[in-house]
Amino acid sequence: MSLSRVFLAAAAVAALQAPAHAQEQVLNLYSARHYQTDEALYANFTKATGIRINRVDGDDSGILSRLKSEGASSPADVILLVDAARLWRAETDGLFQPVKSSTLDSRIPANLRGKDTGNGAQWFGMSTRARVIIYNKIKVKPADVATYESLADPKNKGKICTRSGSHPYNLSLFGAMVEHMGPEKAEAWLQGVKDNLARDPKGGDTDQIKAVAAGECDIAISNSYYFARMMRSTKPEDRAVVEKVAVVFPNQQSWGTHLNIAGAGVAKYAPHREAAVKFLEYLSSDEAQIYFANGNNEWPAVASVKPSNPALESLGTFKSETIPVSAVGVNQGKVQQMLDRVGFK
Repeated sequence: MSLSRVFLAAAAVAALQAPAHAQEQVLNLYSARHYQTDEALYANFTKATGIRINRVDGDDSGILSRLKSEGASSPADVILLVDAARLWRAETDGLFQPVKSSTLDSRIPANLRGKDTGNGAQWFGMSTRARVIIYNKIKVKPADVATYESLADPKNKGKICTRSGSHPYNLSLFGAMVEHMGPEKAEAWLQGVKDNLARDPKGGDTDQIKAVAAGECDIAISNSYYFARMMRSTKPEDRAVVEKVAVVFPNQQSWGTHLNIAGAGVAKYAPHREAAVKFLEYLSSDEAQIYFANGNNEWPAVASVKPSNPALESLGTFKSETIPVSAVGVNQGKVQQMLDRVGFK
């Protein structure tokens, strides 16, 4: 990844570390979200509050490394990450500070928040995406992929495509399976999924969807917004893929479909704590929640917000799991050891 992708230009970074003018309010945001539609979020926040946002863009691991390196001298006010396992890692590494906010507590469900020891949660989920099963409509019956457990069923041998088992999206799903099934059964399940792979894990989620349409495999695991993005695409090749595949929200008769999240917290050494809390509260507002949904095809974390996104509407409603997202992160160390033992790359 190029340096320009990981961080903003040197001048912008320097601006984060320079003292603000006496009358100017600023917020320093370290963000792992790279969606153009989020620009409207930041512009509207500034318009509503007068608080200017300085932003450092990077991938999750780059941001976490930077925060550790900067330590107490970090100018970061808000940390915005895009996976439950990564949020848990930042929490475990002590990179957040607790926030007690009646607004956030009333709008963000408890299972979509970080650890709370009485002084407030360490972070808050702001949008959700489901880990769904994509299947070839001609070759696979929906009943054969109705659950995550079915991915390990011998009847699906040689049919499954997925990205690396060690990618955070899969670590989060597998961590949830440990929570639901217990370690012993979850490891046996991982062995079964690995045995059913059509090829070695590779590529991203969009590649898995395309592989199903191309006949390279019949079943794939993907985050929902990748498929929704293709549904909304005007490219003929994307439309052709969508026509050949369908989606299952697994485990509707048991614990529900696994949810992953994008979430944010106030940095441990935030120099502008008041502005940071105000920004988190803004991200939980109806306006911001609709931007998340319509801009990147994610579901709002606030249950009362109903987005007007045709792709999400066509996917329909579904039952989601309710285990604490933080528990998923706690299990990721166990999961990585299981992956190593079963040879899941």
